Amino acid sequence: MSQGPSDNRQTVMPQASRSGPDWGGLLAQFGLVLALLFLIVVLSFLSDRFLSVPNIINILRQISINAIIAFGMTVVIIGRGIDLSVGSLLALTGVIGASIAVLGVPERGVDPTSMQLVYPWLAIATMLVIGILLGLWNGVFVAYAGIAPFIVTLAGLTMYRGGALAYTGGTPISGMPAVIDQIGNGRFLWLPVPIWIMLVFLAGTYFLLRHTSLGRSIYAIGGNEEAARLSGIPVRRVKLFTYAFCGFSASLAAIILTSRVNSGQPSAGVAFELDAIAAVVVGGTSLFGGRGGVFGTLVGALIIGVINNGMNLLDVPSFYQQIVKGGVILAALLIERLVAKRR
Repeated sequence: MSQGPSDNRQTVMPQASRSGPDWGGLLAQFGLVLALLFLIVVLSFLSDRFLSVPNIINILRQISINAIIAFGMTVVIIGRGIDLSVGSLLALTGVIGASIAVLGVPERGVDPTSMQLVYPWLAIATMLVIGILLGLWNGVFVAYAGIAPFIVTLAGLTMYRGGALAYTGGTPISGMPAVIDQIGNGRFLWLPVPIWIMLVFLAGTYFLLRHTSLGRSIYAIGGNEEAARLSGIPVRRVKLFTYAFCGFSASLAAIILTSRVNSGQPSAGVAFELDAIAAVVVGGTSLFGGRGGVFGTLVGALIIGVINNGMNLLDVPSFYQQIVKGGVILAALLIERLVAKRR
């Protein structure tokens, strides 16, 4: 009699009889945090400015945009997808929002009208809606046309960047009203507003993935799409949601970036998709889907942010920083592979 799949599982599942700790499991749970702590300790010895409160706050503010995009990217990747268009989407939504926001800037010496006070909020709402719509556009081709996510979002990367340049004629739109300026440069309870936005979005994304049936469906699709479909999960609609959510996260980041630089830049967001994917991968989310989470992504963004900040404090040239960042990504992938073999 041939041995069935259940018999095979019985031979490998019992792990309680193994002697010694499960180092692979421990590494998967705490390796990222230990790596972050190690970097912090090393850099605190190399630079006396690193552990200062202003610098720690500066690191958190610097990573906020990347982390927000990466949270949306995490949702897509867990569902076994990818989105290369987020940087260009950020630029397009940013310039459209900026063009609306500047309508609310009154002439010098003239009090703003009631409509001018509405324009900044209209700009914010428009950016978020456009981000969702462009994400849905990506999702339709992936979920319903069956085109590979890499190809669809690579096309989006080119189209949205071209749209941003065509919309502005390649010229930045500057002069944001005070309401917009406060989003990226204001403070609330002694912390910059972008950090609060990052933390709130982190909590919302975590709740979505871990405490809703939609989140469980995303994990199920990433783990085994065919099994998810046979179990009654609406695979296409769930995929569509993941891309819409990623588009929303990119447009939310666009609001912060537009505010911080006080302008809509058609060249903004170049290579942001790579930074976001790097944070997701370093954070332990599997590129093959079905495994990962946003807290790991936050730690991944922190690791990249700490490395960048430390090298800036040590006056390391930018081209060496690119080499180090690539090495960190490769190391994270290697660790993930080793941990996967231990499971």
